[in-house]
Amino acid sequence: MDQEIRKKLSRITNILWAGGVTNPVTYIEQISYLIYLKLLDEEEMSRELRARLKAGNGKRLFPDQAERFRWIKWRFYSGNKLRDFIRDEVFPYMASLVKDEPQVAEYFRDAVLEITDPNVLKQVVDELDTIDFRKLGPDVKGDIFEYLLTHLGQSALNGQFRTPKQIRAFMVAMTDPDIGDTVFDPACGTAGFLIDTVDYLLARYSETPQELPIYGEDWLEKRGQTLAEARKEMPNLQTFRKGAGEKIPDWGLLEASIFGTDVSRQMMRISMMNLVLHGIGKSPIKRANVLSEMGGLTEDDLNRRYKVILSNPPFAGVLPKDSIRHDLPTSSKKSELLFLALMMESLAPGGRCAVVVPEGALFGSTGAHKDLRKKLATDFEIIAVVSLPAGVFKPYAGVKTSVLVFRKPVTPPKKGQAATRKVWFYEIKNDGYDPDKIQGGGRPETPDKNDIPGLLNAWTEYRESEFQNPPGKQAGVMLPPGSQEPKYWWAEFETIEAADYNLTANRYKPQIAEAVPEEDPADLIRGVLKIEQKIVDGLNKLLKDVEAAG
Repeated sequence: MDQEIRKKLSRITNILWAGGVTNPVTYIEQISYLIYLKLLDEEEMSRELRARLKAGNGKRLFPDQAERFRWIKWRFYSGNKLRDFIRDEVFPYMASLVKDEPQVAEYFRDAVLEITDPNVLKQVVDELDTIDFRKLGPDVKGDIFEYLLTHLGQSALNGQFRTPKQIRAFMVAMTDPDIGDTVFDPACGTAGFLIDTVDYLLARYSETPQELPIYGEDWLEKRGQTLAEARKEMPNLQTFRKGAGEKIPDWGLLEASIFGTDVSRQMMRISMMNLVLHGIGKSPIKRANVLSEMGGLTEDDLNRRYKVILSNPPFAGVLPKDSIRHDLPTSSKKSELLFLALMMESLAPGGRCAVVVPEGALFGSTGAHKDLRKKLATDFEIIAVVSLPAGVFKPYAGVKTSVLVFRKPVTPPKKGQAATRKVWFYEIKNDGYDPDKIQGGGRPETPDKNDIPGLLNAWTEYRESEFQNPPGKQAGVMLPPGSQEPKYWWAEFETIEAADYNLTANRYKPQIAEAVPEEDPADLIRGVLKIEQKIVDGLNKLLKDVEAAG
């Protein structure tokens, strides 16, 4: 994304902020409406061109009298006429296209124009009108929306904040999605995990994928370095890959494989626009409460099973018992256990899941906690638990979390046997940002101390053994004095079973033995006796002084 587009986007957000639209979730949603209207107008231009060339099916978004609803027709309006026309005529028309353009209709269903100042609206429309989205590839259009979403990083209103890129990136890499895998996030928010999955696949199916630092392309520009120079200086620099995906065998299959739900209509719209701008315009994203009996899920939704699940669901709520789905394998009312149960239930045979969970879900002592962990360890194969720094979600939340990685066996284990044999633990103390400091509303970068590249290197070794030989020492091993503190270790199923299926990493961390003193024990004893004698002599002298004074 070039500097000129970045300036335009900054002007738009500043205009909205000055105009009283100050909630980042709201103004990103409002910008999304307008971007979508511009994209639909550009799509109509493409359809007109195809019609002149006698290609395509001739279907139009704005036939006959509906031509007046096109961006190109009303973009020059101003004042109340502009505001009222968009609010009272354009939005309702878009929402009416249920039969012809159901995804467009769903996007604009219940849409409300909250930019009430006509002058503010006019300035935003004028700025967007100067961006020709047709000439921008999905990569640049995706960057535009990612830039807007950084504003959510400055707000935790209503609990809405994004999972950091460095965490999403390693979770996607650990589940290793491929074309044809159905991918699902049941609490998708802004669709960060789904977008990262698409980027992962585009890079995999590209002739020349580009490697970028986790902090973005601008980070290197500001440092005046190439990636090779930065890596030489900082061997632990975390990167990710992006590519054009020109070798994707079936783009329609990719689009149809990306599934997401969110209970918030605002988040649903933002995630849909995020995917549209990344070239995924027809993925089945919908508003739904996946934990509820009346959550808006169809029979197809309830029966669908996914090959990859990636999520960081909300884990602060308690649901009324009567509204909870009855097919979930838990009796709990806590959202963190319900979401985990949902993901277990939603995995296809051979499917794998990486999910952020609060530490309490891994060691909680209630019957619901233990029962769900037991089911997870026996019916599913727990592959890894990645302990995250307590500050990974600062400044919005300080709760200690871990990433739980598991898969569903293709063949269920025999009765009396467990699918889990060994669990690998990895402790991340630094994720590329300082875990303790907050500066300017965020954590300072620490690219030279990032533990995530080490995690992925060890994970590659683990995966190459088909998850039979986890790297590191076994739980319970006492390491020699002076040993380096371990970053990863593993425990057998029987050890975890004996601990009530406790899955916290530190529970099984190998300890380092204390060094044996080099001094002669007899000399140590003589030294202690001398100290004791000095204390006795001092007390005797003090006693004599007290008696003399009395």
